Amino acid sequence: MERRKDKNNHVLKDGESYREKEHRYMYRWVDSDKKRHCTYAQTLRELRKKEAEINRNKSDGISSAGSNLRLDDVYNLWKKNKVGLKQSTYVNYLYMYEHFIGPKIGKMKIKDIRKSTVLGLYNDLTRSSDIGKTMAINTLEVIHNVLRQVLQVAVDDDYIRKNPTEGALREVKKANNYERPKRKALTLEQQNAFVKFLKSKPLYYSWSILFAVLLGTGCRIAEFIGLRWCDIDWENNTISINHNLVYRKHTDGKCYFSVTTPKTSAGCRTIPMMKGVRRALEDEKIRQQELGVRCTTVIDGYTDFVFFNRFGQPHNPAAINREIDRLVLAYNAQEMEKAAEENRTPVILPDFSCHQLRHTFCTRYCEIEPNIKVIQEVMGHKDIKTTMEIYAEAQKELKERSVQNISGKFDVY
Repeated sequence: MERRKDKNNHVLKDGESYREKEHRYMYRWVDSDKKRHCTYAQTLRELRKKEAEINRNKSDGISSAGSNLRLDDVYNLWKKNKVGLKQSTYVNYLYMYEHFIGPKIGKMKIKDIRKSTVLGLYNDLTRSSDIGKTMAINTLEVIHNVLRQVLQVAVDDDYIRKNPTEGALREVKKANNYERPKRKALTLEQQNAFVKFLKSKPLYYSWSILFAVLLGTGCRIAEFIGLRWCDIDWENNTISINHNLVYRKHTDGKCYFSVTTPKTSAGCRTIPMMKGVRRALEDEKIRQQELGVRCTTVIDGYTDFVFFNRFGQPHNPAAINREIDRLVLAYNAQEMEKAAEENRTPVILPDFSCHQLRHTFCTRYCEIEPNIKVIQEVMGHKDIKTTMEIYAEAQKELKERSVQNISGKFDVY
């Protein structure tokens, strides 16, 4: 039987045809879903390239059903089926996709997304930030995690052969010399100066109590603002850490407090109450009794929070960080003036946040406690590597202080 040919007398294979009216070639095939599909090309060479890719996909089990799926379509599927996340994490993931990924490549067909597409997206994000600064590495990591998960849905459903995000983040980090910044704890001198400054000013009395408890427990800020009076065991001298109080944006688009479980399973713990922490909490209880105030706000069934603002609401972490900024400015201004009068080098406080007070507590603890496992349990670290990194840094600083102390005792030259 004579084989079919096109207008250039080229023999056409099964499934191929030339459409005279449209001046283009067409290829038809039946996929594993038992449905007919077709594709078009202007030249026979171009058509056969497409055929080769189609046959390769058929051989590898890649479905043609998703050939027109866009990234936004797969994202909606991922969003619908994503379970097991904390609500705060889930909302953050949605924000990252809808703010950074969707507007740039959400309309692209998933079959057209290549590794170069992902690299282009990441490079574009690192060059242009909403605040005019280089995007923080942890933000880019979350964006990458979300995009990787969304595209993995397409891989698992046989719409694409491999995940184009693989290796992309590593390349961008290397190209941009990204390094995760190390959180620096306050030195012992800085910590003592900060505490002394707060206690010397009656205006800062309530803040001195709050920061004493933060510095003396090493709590995460969400654990700290959620602390209730019933979590304090006065008889056994312990504090129970059993929930977080988080201020965040919810799926309804509004921002408000909600109670969640601790960050990890290791986050649920009972920590010993230091003498200084106990005194601070006792003073806070007396202060509230004298003023006739207490926190009656109810959040997800939780109430009677230890620390609250003048409106009777639990403290917002951002408000505490703003207060730290104000206190650091006030302290540094006073310290510069005093140091000039006394002809000495000033002890300047760096910019720091609530979380660095947790880091500071852990550092002080590492300087005196040789058992890393104990430190891990008190801090609520899931991974002991986190504790070991802080321990190593603390021991390094401790050795430096020790050598400086020795050099002050005797000289060798």
